[in-house]
Amino acid sequence: MATLRLPDVVPSPRQDCERLRKAFQAQTPPGTTTCLNVVLCCSCILDSWLGLGTDEKAVIKVLGHRNARQRRIIGETYQQLYNKCLIDDLNAELSGDFRKAVILWIYDPPERDARLANEALNSRRKGVNELQVIVEIACASSPHHLIAVRQAYSILFDSSLEEDIISNVPMSLQKVLVSLVSSYRYDKNVVDSAIANSEAAKLYEVIKTKKLDHDDFLSILSTRNVFQLKETFLHYRKNFGNSIDEDILNCGKGNLESILKVAIWCIDSPEKHFAEVIRASIVGFGTDEDSLTRVIVTRAEIDMMKVKGEYFNTNKTTLDSAVIGDTSGDYQDFLMALLGTNV
Repeated sequence: MATLRLPDVVPSPRQDCERLRKAFQAQTPPGTTTCLNVVLCCSCILDSWLGLGTDEKAVIKVLGHRNARQRRIIGETYQQLYNKCLIDDLNAELSGDFRKAVILWIYDPPERDARLANEALNSRRKGVNELQVIVEIACASSPHHLIAVRQAYSILFDSSLEEDIISNVPMSLQKVLVSLVSSYRYDKNVVDSAIANSEAAKLYEVIKTKKLDHDDFLSILSTRNVFQLKETFLHYRKNFGNSIDEDILNCGKGNLESILKVAIWCIDSPEKHFAEVIRASIVGFGTDEDSLTRVIVTRAEIDMMKVKGEYFNTNKTTLDSAVIGDTSGDYQDFLMALLGTNV
């Protein structure tokens, strides 16, 4: 359910290099040639930076239409061909929110999420808007991806993600976040309805006491596979009348309740959570570009089509039109490329 659009045919690197060089010799305007392979991509990017200014459209045409594996190979090939780091050159040549979005997109997904988590943990504010990034990584990703993020985090920052949560997060949230990021869920569709019914009752009893960091509560939330938890949430609603996230929010309006609601949504319906993050990023005065960029960049290769559907169902307008209404220039063009819209 990704929105990222890739070229239909990828010629050999040699063929693409020959075609690109020939196109440039014919004085084809920059950015009008479709780049279709890794060596060509590197040539297109480098040549677009020669002369006066940068051809941002060419950068979007290349990098906005490549998957994670292809982007990784582009970066490696760029280093081999020109003895320069692609990210360093992008950082030097681009600017503003466009630069932030492109560089975030270039990172390998585990490294990207590790950097996002570290940024959240080192931000001045430690509210839900910042810390929900960690919940997204823990609850809206595969178990294998979460392990890869934790490994990347340790390599990049000489500390474990769990250690930095303990060092930087308010005590009331430490236990919940550490439980979520240190989990390893079974990733197969295995469901036991009897267990779901029993654990729904356990969750209900804990929520009644308003002790939302209770060991039983966190054990169920952080260890059961996603399919089992969805079944548990269904039994909860059926047996007790409300959805579990509604009852959690009825316990109070603090950060703990809000963080747990994010966790429930990311497990049960991640598209619902990400559609809400986008909506919140563009309503009112100004735009929260960091949140908007994060959602589009991190979900474009996963489930952005479902996010777009949820956004339309909830807000009665398309996500594309919402993004166009609140962004501009190359930043807008890049986001729209990731959303699967021709630019």
